[in-house]
Amino acid sequence: MRKYIFALSILLALSSLCAADTYYSVEKGDTLYSISKKYQLTVAELRTANNMSENDVLKIGQKLTIPEADIGTAAALSTNTASKNKTASSSAVKTSTYTVEKGDTLYGIARKNGISLADLLNINGFDSNTVLKIGQKIKIYQKNEEIKKVSEKKTDSPVKSNTSTVTVPAKTPDTRSYGATLTSDSSTKWPVKNPKVTQVKGKVSGVQLSAKQNESVLCIHEGTVMYVGIYRGFGQVVFIQSKTGLIYAYTGLGSVDVKKGDYIVSGKTIGTAGIDSISGNSQITFMVFQNGQPIDPAKAPRN
Repeated sequence: MRKYIFALSILLALSSLCAADTYYSVEKGDTLYSISKKYQLTVAELRTANNMSENDVLKIGQKLTIPEADIGTAAALSTNTASKNKTASSSAVKTSTYTVEKGDTLYGIARKNGISLADLLNINGFDSNTVLKIGQKIKIYQKNEEIKKVSEKKTDSPVKSNTSTVTVPAKTPDTRSYGATLTSDSSTKWPVKNPKVTQVKGKVSGVQLSAKQNESVLCIHEGTVMYVGIYRGFGQVVFIQSKTGLIYAYTGLGSVDVKKGDYIVSGKTIGTAGIDSISGNSQITFMVFQNGQPIDPAKAPRN
């Protein structure tokens, strides 16, 4: 029994540490770009998590919050402008008002109120350039009493945050949840030719596409390249934004042939298919986001 209680206490302590925010202390020569590369996130995510504008300058010793990797949030923050059209799910939910306090960030407010950062951006029409001001009133989802009690319980006993460094493992367990394997319809254009299409469910929602080794990955809808880089858990990633605001995310690429700011026409090569670090197969994961929320890639517009 003593061993059991000791083991349980260790697990609880570890879970508390995992729940705590991770911080990074700025060193000489650091930039938001270099820090984002180190933690495999986007610059926009770092700015939003720390309530920083594009003109803010880092200071040696400054403590930055390192947010959890969330490709939906990264997609939402990679759009050119704030979305004016809310998703059906967000418009159907009642909202209440939250008054911004000293030290608040969009990332912190979202976590405190149990909603995703993408949803918070969406219902307020915010984008990656939004900087909060003390006293500003913003919308949050109206919680039911059960969620509210859980949130209040967490607030009463805050976890003491420790300054630590995120270690990004070279190989992580496969946390993806798979659905049905679909028969590739010859009339549906995909980034690779004749793929085996497997649904990916859960927090990450999209499709996994089988590919030949080093096969060219093609753009299926023209738009502007908003992000190119390694994103935690997804390997090399390219975000392309259509004129209607949809973000087409091509992930798990072996190589990339485009750069941020390029305008890519449909059918142009974006890069090549990579080898999945978990399965060892040549494949890519393809997702489409509207306001940070995933939509069915098979039904997303092509041109």
